[in-house]
Amino acid sequence: MNHKLSLLQDHRKKLYRCKRCPEMQSRPVSGEAVVSRILLVGQAPGVKEPVLQRPFAWTAGKKLFSWFSSIGFSETEVREKIYFAAVCRCFPGKSGSGGDRAPSDVEIENCGGWLDDEISILRPKLIIPVGKMAIQQFIDCPALADVIGKVHTSERSPKSTIIPLPHPSGASPWVHQEPGRTLLRSALKILATHPEIERIRKKSR
Repeated sequence: MNHKLSLLQDHRKKLYRCKRCPEMQSRPVSGEAVVSRILLVGQAPGVKEPVLQRPFAWTAGKKLFSWFSSIGFSETEVREKIYFAAVCRCFPGKSGSGGDRAPSDVEIENCGGWLDDEISILRPKLIIPVGKMAIQQFIDCPALADVIGKVHTSERSPKSTIIPLPHPSGASPWVHQEPGRTLLRSALKILATHPEIERIRKKSR
């Protein structure tokens, strides 16, 4: 068995047993054990993801995969070729206003070790953080307009290119207004020409 695959499988078994955060409302959710040089990092599962047991399984996922479709990849190809991680792996529950509760700093720190382990195992060449919370785990993000549509590097994974995307949640108007609409197109154009994306495109065809 591929050594990295074995490490990932062991990693996921440990992740699924994690109970570090008592306020979280579900068991952990993880992507498949895909040995990839591309790491996609979401924020936290919604209410549907723990039931369906895969990241980006509902409305936000449909939007995210439509973005990948615009650069030539189906949802199946993305899930088979890219490792899906997240800032927090469990559903945080609902906030008082009815939206999903934002994970606390303690919960983010508790879950950070899982992401660090995945970076250590996979040594990704490309990291795609999705949404401001995910972006902030790698680079300063005063506002989405400051970072979307640009290429970055991060001390957390110094050998990786960071290409951030906004969160595809339907609750966020950012991607439907300017400058968000134009910056998203720029980010996807940059993503489409990254060598790792080109590599998996060639292997998929």
